[in-house]
Amino acid sequence: MSEPKYDVLWPLARRAVKDMAMNRRFGSGETDHAAKRIGFIWDYMFRGNDMFPLLQAGLAEKYPGSTFVSYEHFGNVHGHDEREVLAALPQRLKEARLDAVIVGVGA
Repeated sequence: MSEPKYDVLWPLARRAVKDMAMNRRFGSGETDHAAKRIGFIWDYMFRGNDMFPLLQAGLAEKYPGSTFVSYEHFGNVHGHDEREVLAALPQRLKEARLDAVIVGVGA
């Protein structure tokens, strides 16, 4: 009697996405504590309204003089009009002239 024969698939597929360069992190140097412009994006699901003020306070302390753009400016990225909000997001981010964005999604 012969051994059973099984087809085997390689679990790793060819890469479908090309590597892209990451932006340099701001504040990565010990002396880089200049004011920043930071935006918040939220899906209105899990306690962003509690968490973002805490994050903002900590960032304001680390980067005095920083300004913050509320998640309300960008809209709900998981609401009834999420397609429109997401389609408009790149332009809204560009117009906001941010140094960084913090995105909070529900757990």
